[in-house]
Amino acid sequence: MTKLMKKRSRKSGLPPGTLVHIGEKKTEEIKITVMDYDETSCREEQFTSIEACFVFKDKPSVTWINVEGLHNIENIQKLGDCYGFHPLVLEDILNTDQRPKIEDFDAYLYIVLKMLHNGKSPQTVTEQISLILGPNYVISFQEGIEGDVFNSIRERIRTGKGRIRTQGADYLAYSLIDAIVDNYFVVIEKMGERIEDLEDELIKSPVAETLQEIHDLKREMIFLRKAVWPLREVISSLGRGESPLIKDPTRIYLRDVYDHTIQVIDAIETSRDMLSGMLDIYLSSMSHKMNEVVKFLTIIGTIFIPLTFLAGVYGMNFEHMPELKWRWGYFVLWAVMSGMAVFMLLYFKKKKWL
Repeated sequence: MTKLMKKRSRKSGLPPGTLVHIGEKKTEEIKITVMDYDETSCREEQFTSIEACFVFKDKPSVTWINVEGLHNIENIQKLGDCYGFHPLVLEDILNTDQRPKIEDFDAYLYIVLKMLHNGKSPQTVTEQISLILGPNYVISFQEGIEGDVFNSIRERIRTGKGRIRTQGADYLAYSLIDAIVDNYFVVIEKMGERIEDLEDELIKSPVAETLQEIHDLKREMIFLRKAVWPLREVISSLGRGESPLIKDPTRIYLRDVYDHTIQVIDAIETSRDMLSGMLDIYLSSMSHKMNEVVKFLTIIGTIFIPLTFLAGVYGMNFEHMPELKWRWGYFVLWAVMSGMAVFMLLYFKKKKWL
């Protein structure tokens, strides 16, 4: 999981609107893909130069420009100059430590979300997605991690399935947001499986690594909560806002996304409560194990205390001692000691101490 806070020291003292990339470099090459479509046609291309996207600005069709990789500041600057984006918007795009939010600039909407998906490792992969919704375009900015959750949308655009080709750019933006939110359920389900496995391990045989796994899951859950809670406000603002860029038919679908967001939040809170309870179970289990060890050692010590006393008494080197010269004294002493040990074991068992 990505660090909860990224270093911002490189921006210290710089004026607002200064373009500085804050975050990790997730890819070496900038990947720019464009999907331009209307009800009857679809054009999909991949470019190496950001200038090639400028011809789509004034087209009547819907254009989706997807930029993967944020470390090339010059590309972001050129794209912002072409579409007239505010310098603070460009600054926020390059700062990958943003919380989910929405800002209305009249001519366009700027939306920040966190995309989560399951990578090759058990941990959840996260990256910031910045969306800019205009009258006839949607521009998305990704950090450059391999893979995303938009493949189903690309396929629907290519094949013309559903209503996405007959709707405007606002419906495309809704579809991207919906794909991100729906994938939260996939991430939570996988984390739920990890929690269930951890519960079984807690019951059977908890070890020190179990505690580390609990802490890792709690850390991931905190980050997931940080990504989803502000998203509720973003979706609510989109569904109820006054921006003319969002048409009334699309607001209905956004309200459905809002319901999904609430479900995700409820699932996160439930998982957090379960992890807190599992931590208590782990500590109780470790304490129970320690008590069992102490009880076993106490019983052993209790049994041997009287036997040690008898052995000590008859091991003293006095010349005149009762039974010292008795022929059967040794065997009788063994019988008494064995009888005492058996009696104590039976007594402990009756008391359910064993």
